[in-house]
Amino acid sequence: MKILVCVKQVTDLDTHLEIDSKTGWIREHDAGQYRMNRFDEYALEEAMQIKESFSGVFVDAISVGPKRVGETLKNAIAHGADNGIHILHTANGYIPSYIIASLIAGFAKDKSYDLILTGVMSEDLMQSQVGPMTAAMLNVPCATSVTKEKLDIGKYSIDVECEMQSGLAQTAVMALPALITIQSGINQPRYPSLSNKLRSMKQELITIKQSTFEITLENDFCLSYPEKPGTGVMLEGTKDEKAEKLLKIFYEKSLLK
Repeated sequence: MKILVCVKQVTDLDTHLEIDSKTGWIREHDAGQYRMNRFDEYALEEAMQIKESFSGVFVDAISVGPKRVGETLKNAIAHGADNGIHILHTANGYIPSYIIASLIAGFAKDKSYDLILTGVMSEDLMQSQVGPMTAAMLNVPCATSVTKEKLDIGKYSIDVECEMQSGLAQTAVMALPALITIQSGINQPRYPSLSNKLRSMKQELITIKQSTFEITLENDFCLSYPEKPGTGVMLEGTKDEKAEKLLKIFYEKSLLK
C-alpha cells in the first residue's frame, strides 16, 4: 500500500508579519521562522499509525513551495515518512489553492497511491481547499474533517467518521484510492526518533520543478493593511451641554431631521 501525505510549510505564529509591497504577500523570513502546518502533523501521524498496523505500507510526504520547504519535508522524514517529494515553486507571493492542488494531482496521477492524507486546513489561510480540489482532479472519493478512520485491506476500502456542525458526525465507507483530510485531535503526533532524524539528514529529497507540469501559474491576489478606522469624538461639558453637542452632530450628519 502506498500513502501520500500533503504537508505545508507555514510561518511560525510568533513571527512578526509584514506585507511585502513588491509581491503583495507576506514578507519572506529566515528559514528558521517556518515550520510544518500543525494540522498536517496529524495527517502524517495517522499515516504512520497505518504503516505500523499493516505490512508493506510506504509513506511519501509531498510539499509545494520554495527551497526552504525542503526543511519541512526533512522533518516529515524524521517523523517516519519514507520519502520527501518537493515540488519546487519559485514564484514569490501567494500561491492559489488551485495551483497547489494541480501540482500535487499532476505528480500523484500516475503513482498509484492508495490513500492521500492532508490536514483539514492550513493554519495561515484556513481555506480547506487543497484536499478536496486534489481529490476532484484525481477523480477519487474524498472525506473531510475526519476524526476516525479504519482501513479494510481485504475490501480495499476505508471507513471514516467526519466531524460536522453542532457536534454531529457523519460516517461513510469509501472505496480506495481515496483522499481524506484529517481533523486535529484524531491522534497525538509523535516526536521524531533519533534514527529517523539521522536518516532525514542523509536522505536526498525528490525535487521536481513546477515547469514539469503544464499548469498556468497566474496570481492576481495581494494583501493590504486594514484602513485606519475613523476617530471618535469626546464630548465635554455638563449633561445638557453634551446632549446639545450630540444633537448638533446628529443634525450635521443628517441622522435627525
